[in-house]
Amino acid sequence: MAAASGQSGPAPDASSLSGLYSAQGRPAPAQSAQPVSYASVSQLNGILSQLEASSKSAQADLAKLRIERWKTDANSKKQMLANIDSIQRNLEGALPEIIAQLRGQPEDLPTTFKLYRNLDALYDVVGNVVDGTGAFGSKDDFQSLANDLSGFESTRKQLAERLENLSSAKEAEIVRLRTDLRTAQAAIPAAPAKKIVVDDNEPPKKPVVKKKPAAKPATPSPTTAPAGQTPPPQTPAKPQ
Repeated sequence: MAAASGQSGPAPDASSLSGLYSAQGRPAPAQSAQPVSYASVSQLNGILSQLEASSKSAQADLAKLRIERWKTDANSKKQMLANIDSIQRNLEGALPEIIAQLRGQPEDLPTTFKLYRNLDALYDVVGNVVDGTGAFGSKDDFQSLANDLSGFESTRKQLAERLENLSSAKEAEIVRLRTDLRTAQAAIPAAPAKKIVVDDNEPPKKPVVKKKPAAKPATPSPTTAPAGQTPPPQTPAKPQ
């Protein structure tokens, strides 16, 4: 049944899904600034509805398997049971959470890629279970799980195509925004530079000298004779 799973290397096991792609504990993606077209939302809803139908069918078909009745060794049965348990936990937990995130942000690239990686891992492990069922299980169980695997594969291809288209659209939007920014920057007039003119012929300015206030003349004091001496007699003025 290698053709059913599409794998040529070693068979994947439960570790491919264990703890991976869980949506718990992750912050909600930022709100998109651009409105999402009706066509884009319709396309995504179709993909997610198909994925949810395949998930529901696979859970029911896996629950009907009776691995303990398979004619194989105990280690192979143990590994197959681990794979089935890992698939069931992913289909019941991580996958619905990622789908809910993507419905809230239909064109969010990181969430879309996270769903694609989760679906890719699911496809590998479910393919391994389909191979084991084809070898050791009933024909009806094998056919039911093969149909589930085909549904996962169809969804995976559609999701890959959507990823490519979204990436191209986002790249074109970035190029357009860069072009608009350059156009807006070119339309802004440049401020004229201030010019400073230096006249070499202009005589240098003389420094300003502050004038000191003029000193007031001293008031002459009357002549005083030294102690012990009689002042000389004053000569009377001659009559005219």
